Amino acid sequence: MIQVQDIHKSFGKLKVIKGVSFDVNKGEVVCIIGPSGSGKSTILRCINGLETYQRGAILIEGAKVDPADRSITSIRTQVSMVFQRFNLFPHRTALENVMEGPVFVKKVSRTEARDEAAELLDKVGLGDKLGAYPGKLSGGQQQRVAIARALAMNPKAILFDEPTSALDPELVGEVLAVMRDVAAEGMTMVVVTHEMEFARAVADRVLFLEGGAIVEQGSPQEVLRNPQHPRTQDFLHRVIHPME
Repeated sequence: MIQVQDIHKSFGKLKVIKGVSFDVNKGEVVCIIGPSGSGKSTILRCINGLETYQRGAILIEGAKVDPADRSITSIRTQVSMVFQRFNLFPHRTALENVMEGPVFVKKVSRTEARDEAAELLDKVGLGDKLGAYPGKLSGGQQQRVAIARALAMNPKAILFDEPTSALDPELVGEVLAVMRDVAAEGMTMVVVTHEMEFARAVADRVLFLEGGAIVEQGSPQEVLRNPQHPRTQDFLHRVIHPME
């Protein structure tokens, strides 16, 4: 479904992505792990057309992702994104936030969009928060609204950019539980995360990124339990045993 082919991305003289290539099949969950600054989030933004890239190609079901092309709007309706900081409209209720994309981008009727949004919010455990504004919701609740908003576009894939990194520790579980449910329903997902247990339990494949390049990739069993590259071994040791 998603093909990333020899992508190179620089910000000025700083090379952030250095020849990254990988495919994501339909229904597959791919987790991208690695230290801060390794280019993980930039790759997601390139896939969704939020960032340009200088070399290579990204294809969504054969259609090239090109932010300068008018077709990018169509691609973004097929590939939703969930951000670290929720990115909800503060002046709109939870229900209105979820309705926004279907009504204004896909031109769905407000009645149909409202019914679908209410159903999705109930699905993520927020059926009693339809009229709540983001400022009245916890971080975990806001992120669940963001996931419902992504699902409302009926996408072919969802990109998650460290969706739990801005949350208090006790709220992380509720978001990961919703993500597990979404994965179990067969959604194609690319997840940038520091949650190793989630990657171990849900991912079909794990990519370890270092310095803008894929250092190691494989099944969760291979990468997380038996890493071969010294840098992967060191990273996982630091993440899983931070006090040692």
